[in-house]
Formats: sequence, structure tokens, C-alpha cells
Amino acid sequence: VQLQASGGGLVQAGGSLRLSCATSGRTASSLLMGWFRQAPGKAREFVATISRGRSSTYYADSVKGRFTISRDNAKSTVSLQMNSLKPEDTAVYYCAAGSSYGYPAVDGKEYSDWGQGTQVTVSS
Repeated sequence: VQLQASGGGLVQAGGSLRLSCATSGRTASSLLMGWFRQAPGKAREFVATISRGRSSTYYADSVKGRFTISRDNAKSTVSLQMNSLKPEDTAVYYCAAGSSYGYPAVDGKEYSDWGQGTQVTVSS
């Protein structure tokens, strides 16, 4: 599966951004999908996931209530709507895909394919 992430940019604190991840090779509806992020000098961390089948969602505590992951089966994309952004959300965001039916899939090892990353910078 090939993944192409887009939508990153520079935004002020309190603002919003929408990230998109386009899939090719397999349709997004048949995949476990997730978003992870990595800030400079820090380890990669889980952000959000949407499961195969029921499309159940799960979020890291740090983004719960502010971020929303969704799937557009017609466009074969998965999006991450990010609202009320904070400077600590600054990171490179990666979309990931897998075949597991596990829920919630918060470990990067559950994903087999990764996009190239898109930079999100939130200024204070």
C-alpha cells in the first residue's frame, strides 16, 4: 500500500488544520489506518486510529476532543481534522496503514506501511 499525506502547514495556536492520507494499492475502507507524530528530539507517538470493519476510532489522551479521524471510502482517503491546535502539537505527522483487526491499534508495529510525513507547526 502506498500512502501520500498532505495538508500540513503553519498555524497559530487555537487554529485548525486538516491532514489527508490518500491510499493506493488497496482501498482505505479495507485497511486499519492511523496517524502518528514525531516532534524534534522525541520518539514517535500515537495520535489516532480508525479500525477495519466497524471504523471504530481511538485517540491519544493529548488530542482527545480536539482531533477527529475519519475515512472517506469513495476517495480512499483518511483524514485527521485538528482543531484548537497547541504549540505542543508541532511535529511531523505520519499516516500509517495495516491489515490487523486489532483495536485499538496504538503501537506502530501494528502498521505495515507508512506515508512520507507532513510537517505541522503551531506558533504561540
